[in-house]
Amino acid sequence: MAIGLRKEGEEAYRKYHAAIWPRVLEVIRECNIRNYSIYLKDGMMFSYFEYHGTDFAADMAKMAADETTQQWWSVMQPLQEPLATRKEGEWWAEMEEIFHVD
Repeated sequence: MAIGLRKEGEEAYRKYHAAIWPRVLEVIRECNIRNYSIYLKDGMMFSYFEYHGTDFAADMAKMAADETTQQWWSVMQPLQEPLATRKEGEWWAEMEEIFHVD
């Protein structure tokens, strides 16, 4: 997935992620997300994770319903700049995988 990062928000975004709230990490794990990374290049962030569950939509709904996660998102979202080309309903724009090798 991809999203922009506002230049004025980069320092805060880095600080928050260097000391991510423990409950946010707990919910990520509870929702079957593993090997989760966020990369930054020239104001663009790219995220990668592996899903190890059986019902992605249900796990994402569970994550979205968590009060601490909602608070985290309310702090992160003003620092981010969604892509104009994202699909309706997306915040981070999903990207198409065009190559993969194990």
